[in-house]
Amino acid sequence: MSWGTELWDQFDNLEKHTQWGIDILEKYIKFVKERTEIELSYAKQLRNLSKKYQPKKNSKEEEEYKYTACKAFLSTLNELNDYAGQHEVISENMTSQITVDLVRYVQELKQERKSNFHDGRKAQQHIETCWKQLESSKRRFERDCKEADRAQQYFEKMDADINVTKADVEKARQQAQMRQQMAEDSKADYSLILQRFNQEQWEYYHTHIPNIFQKIQEMEERRIVRIGESMKTYAEVDRQVIPIIGKCLDGIVKAAESIDQKNDSQLVVEAYKSGFEPPGDIEFEDYTQPMKRTVSDNSLSSSKEGKPELKFGGKSRGKLWPFIKKNKGVTPEDFSNFPPEQRRKKLQQKVDDLNKEIQKETDQRDAITKMKDVYLKNPQMGDPASLDHKLAEVTQNIEKLRLEAHKFEAWLAEVEGRLPARSEQARRQSGLYDGQTHQTVTNCAQDRESSPDGSYTEEQSQESEHKVLATDFDDEFDDEEPLPAIGTCKALYTFEGQNEGTISVVEGETLSVIEEDKGDGWTRIRRNEDEEGYVPTSYVEVYLDKNAKGS
Repeated sequence: MSWGTELWDQFDNLEKHTQWGIDILEKYIKFVKERTEIELSYAKQLRNLSKKYQPKKNSKEEEEYKYTACKAFLSTLNELNDYAGQHEVISENMTSQITVDLVRYVQELKQERKSNFHDGRKAQQHIETCWKQLESSKRRFERDCKEADRAQQYFEKMDADINVTKADVEKARQQAQMRQQMAEDSKADYSLILQRFNQEQWEYYHTHIPNIFQKIQEMEERRIVRIGESMKTYAEVDRQVIPIIGKCLDGIVKAAESIDQKNDSQLVVEAYKSGFEPPGDIEFEDYTQPMKRTVSDNSLSSSKEGKPELKFGGKSRGKLWPFIKKNKGVTPEDFSNFPPEQRRKKLQQKVDDLNKEIQKETDQRDAITKMKDVYLKNPQMGDPASLDHKLAEVTQNIEKLRLEAHKFEAWLAEVEGRLPARSEQARRQSGLYDGQTHQTVTNCAQDRESSPDGSYTEEQSQESEHKVLATDFDDEFDDEEPLPAIGTCKALYTFEGQNEGTISVVEGETLSVIEEDKGDGWTRIRRNEDEEGYVPTSYVEVYLDKNAKGS
């Protein structure tokens, strides 16, 4: 089956058919492009959906994600984000492996088709020219033959006429011979051109056209194969991401299976447990004997003398705490308006926050102290006296924070003393305080406990505290060498260091890192060996030196 032999006379139809084939290929390319756009749009919508339901940072909603069901939902959102990424991969691979190649192939196909049909038209024009030459020689031969017959008849007529001179007869005879010769020459020329045309025509229909149509057929078959291969690639691109999409779905199933209803129930207990004992039985009050009637020991108006009354923040509370409306006014500093267990959590959180602030101020004081030592050793770098004001201010802040921490530690110790026995981990204390500090806290708690009105006197605790601070203060001002650089960092954004201990940086600036982020969101850096301070960790990109860090 060959187009050259079967379709030798269908040049125009083949031209239309091959153009239709190219149109089909371009239509398929357009289809794949639209599919890639759909995949990108779908991936974008999935990412937006995942982002929309992500918990907001530093919000109450983020606290809810301690429950396993919420954690599973968060894992589902993250897996959905990865799922969206696979649809982006589909779009990218279809573009690179199908669209780009087919667009280039279409251009090559158009050029090849144009060349083949150009050769076909050229062969057609050549055979048409040969045909015209044959027709022309044929008409000339026919005309010369008719002229020769007329000349011969005229000669015979002149030769038979006795009135015509001999010279006229001779002239007619010569004219007849000339016409006869011309007819013979035309005959020979016509015969030669006819043979040549037949040869050209045979080669046209048996050699040139078959070869050209064969090329066109091969071109069209390659197009068909190519579009089939592209369809296979189209399916394979989808198939390649199925395992990864399956892992995303497996991750969602795993997250769902990780939900622990008992654990969530326990978290609810820890979140809302008040620490109070349930109210006791209410005794019967006999109104038939008004003179001997006594007030109920467990009524809301009074408390039973034989049992110690619950004290909470220096105020008396009845045992019917769950039925008493919470005070909607300003929260007291010692959180005394909270139930005991919730109050303990609030106080513990406050103590932890204060300890972080103390650590931050201590690091800042150390940095200023070391900077002052540098200035003392190298006066040309700066005036040591210029740091005294900052150093005194930071030291004063540390002292205030420690006094505040001791106060909350005392309240915490009071609450924990009244709650049922707890594990050591729940009774953890800050690492910044030693045994002497704990003794001070205990004394403060005892003083507060012994006060008849529940008030708290800080005089004794402050005296002991000043002794501790003085010792720590003297130790921290020992001469120390400047901290070595453990790496470098590049400022991602401009930061105006307006607070004490911070340092201003400009976007794109490179500085030395002398202390990593300790979890408080700040990194300690140095500029030109004479200027140190803290910047937000999120504002810089850190490159740590492994050797320096390891040493």
